[in-house]
Amino acid sequence: MTKLRDKVVAVTGAGSGIGRALAQRLAALGAHLALSDIDEGTLRETAGSISGVNVSIHAVDVRSRDAVERYAAEARAKHGGVDVIVNNAGRTVYGSLDEVSYEDFAMVLDINMWGVVYGTRAFLPLLRERPEGHVVNISSINAMVPFAKNGPYNMSKYAVLGFSETLGLELRGQPIRVTCVHPGGIQTNIVNNAKNMTKEQATAFGRVAKTTAPAAAIAIARAIEKNKRQVFIGIDAKTMALCKRIAPHTTLQATAKFMETFGPK
Repeated sequence: MTKLRDKVVAVTGAGSGIGRALAQRLAALGAHLALSDIDEGTLRETAGSISGVNVSIHAVDVRSRDAVERYAAEARAKHGGVDVIVNNAGRTVYGSLDEVSYEDFAMVLDINMWGVVYGTRAFLPLLRERPEGHVVNISSINAMVPFAKNGPYNMSKYAVLGFSETLGLELRGQPIRVTCVHPGGIQTNIVNNAKNMTKEQATAFGRVAKTTAPAAAIAIARAIEKNKRQVFIGIDAKTMALCKRIAPHTTLQATAKFMETFGPK
């Protein structure tokens, strides 16, 4: 997709964080937007920060397949079609694998994994109606280097990577590209909103988050226009991905030691 100007982009989780920053960046590039979030209030704030392009807002819980399919239908009705779907909505929960409740486990997987599956399958028919299309799935560096006490999130992001790579293989020869995005530490509210995490623990995680949401948005928009298969955001993500390829076991142990020293206690 050489240019995003005049393309229609659907973004989930657009009420805050990377989703809001990405919506603002896409609008600056001339893209029209179908924005969704479970929080209609923050979604309206995002839309209110954008001008000069067509914007529609959709209150959507990505855990619901029916809701996501309605979202796709509404986006088509309001914009005449969609060129790009960005499956961005995400959530995490803090705790060891034997402590996190089954309900919280399911909640994270439903949003982070099933939300990506539902979004992709609901919007693929719309992308096929266009000369070219793009699926963007937000994974994480934790799809390569997991953090302790972040198990459900780690699992979900590994799943998003596997889903994206499989989708890319299945769409070979078709004018639809797939980009899997792996942010490192991003300065957003995902940690502050993490279930079971105290304010002090969230602050500790925040100390290692060096990349801003607008910087992440610029990188994602560039990856779409350059048809990148995979993009790592932040020097931390790039460094960890490289180290994992070179020395997998050592990287995991070093990451665990780092988080014990600088992460939440």
